[in-house]
Amino acid sequence: MQADEQIIINCQKGNLKEFGILYDKYVKRIHDFIYFKTYHKETAEDLASKTFLKALEKISSYNSKIGTFSSWLYCIARNTVIDHYRTKKNTSDIEDVWDLSSGEDIESDIDARENLAQVKAHLAKLSPEHRDIVILRVWQEMSYAEIAEVLGKSEDSCKMMFSRTIAKLREEMPVALFVIFILMNHYVRH
Repeated sequence: MQADEQIIINCQKGNLKEFGILYDKYVKRIHDFIYFKTYHKETAEDLASKTFLKALEKISSYNSKIGTFSSWLYCIARNTVIDHYRTKKNTSDIEDVWDLSSGEDIESDIDARENLAQVKAHLAKLSPEHRDIVILRVWQEMSYAEIAEVLGKSEDSCKMMFSRTIAKLREEMPVALFVIFILMNHYVRH
């Protein structure tokens, strides 16, 4: 597989067909990141598409000396979600947008909705920045260096904010709910 840097150089030279390789590599991670910010399947799909369209349009401005392609892409995704809710704030509240799959197992869906509602209530108490750090670290499994690039903060600041946020959540959540929260990526999506 070609390294991201070579693919980006080729795209910057006009060979935009190679952008599909980057799309295939990152689409699931970006979609999941957006999904955990919106909890709405169709919105996540739409915003992920917009994220990649913006990245393709701006590929010539990407500079590997400033940060990794992955972090650059997450910044675009994060800003796309923010822009989406700024323009939608009159019609829908991010806190009211939830879309769990309607599967065959209704009891499981009801249980998942109840657990998700409880997790949502705890996450709602956090600032958007703290929620982003939790999502990026716990569910996206990003390093502190990558999170620092995405948020424009120092690595140490991200570590401290994450540590304090997790400690706060551990203190406030019942143990069983905290475990669901940590495993939510698999719990909700599978």
